[in-house]
Order: sequence, then C-alpha cells, then structure tokens
Amino acid sequence: MRVIDFDGKQLGIFRVDDAIKLSVERGLDLVEIAPQADPPVCKIIDFGKFKYEQQKREKFQRKNQQVSVLKEIRLHPNTDVHDFEFKTKHAINFLEEGNKVKAVVFFKGREMAYTEQGEELLKKFIERTENCSKVETPIKMEGRNMNVILVPDKTKIKKSK
Repeated sequence: MRVIDFDGKQLGIFRVDDAIKLSVERGLDLVEIAPQADPPVCKIIDFGKFKYEQQKREKFQRKNQQVSVLKEIRLHPNTDVHDFEFKTKHAINFLEEGNKVKAVVFFKGREMAYTEQGEELLKKFIERTENCSKVETPIKMEGRNMNVILVPDKTKIKKSK
C-alpha cells in the first residue's frame, strides 16, 4: 500500500504490517484514504483530530446553508389602503431577507361575489413588490382563498440597494 505522511509527503509503498508499525512508532493512526486505488492509499494521521476537523467543516457548511421560509400575508377584498401599504412593506422586508412570500386574499360570506376585487388587490401587491421579487406561482383561487407566491429576485434586490 502507498503511505502518505500527516503533512501530505509520500513515504513510499509499504507492506501492511510495516505501515502499521510505522504509524505506531509515530504515535498516530493509519487510515485508508483510497481503497480502490492501485495500490491502496493510506495516510498516517491523528484520527481523533481528523474526525473533529471533519465535524467542524460539516457544521460550518450547515451553518452557511440557506433555508427558505414561506411567510404569509393575509388580505381581504376590502383591506384599507394604509393596511395594504403596511403589509406590502412587511412583504418587501421578508423578500429582502431571502424568504418566500405567500399573499392570500380571504373571502368571507358574500365577499365571494367580489373575487375580481381580490384579484385586483393581488395584482397591485405584485406590482408593489416587483422591484425585489418574481412570481413563483400565479394568482389562483383555492376554495375561499385567492393566493400568489412570490420569491426573492436577488438580481433586482442588488440593483435596488
């Protein structure tokens, strides 16, 4: 097997028992790195330290992983202008943080007769947030709710900043 030192220097090709003896002399472990190679490659390292550094790398990768969260903005067909503007500001903040936004218009009772008002409200919502988002799913009616899902558009957000 080919043996590599802990600092990456090749020591040469050894028999298995000679490689183990060499690692014991140095007070380190012999770890098989590439078993499919011809001859197999082993490295003399401190296995505990190796596992610790590997866990540290994995933790760092998980930490830098982005998780997308779906935030919901609830509206009604008769939502007032000030309330609409306030909720739009919140949606823009959510989008700039990298979260998806689901805008939902709820229809209660006889409001179902005014679905076109809800659609106009959602179109206005899309228009107000278009400088930092793009539409993932278009406006659709689901039971008593009409909704649209917006995702952050990183290119538009960078331009606006």
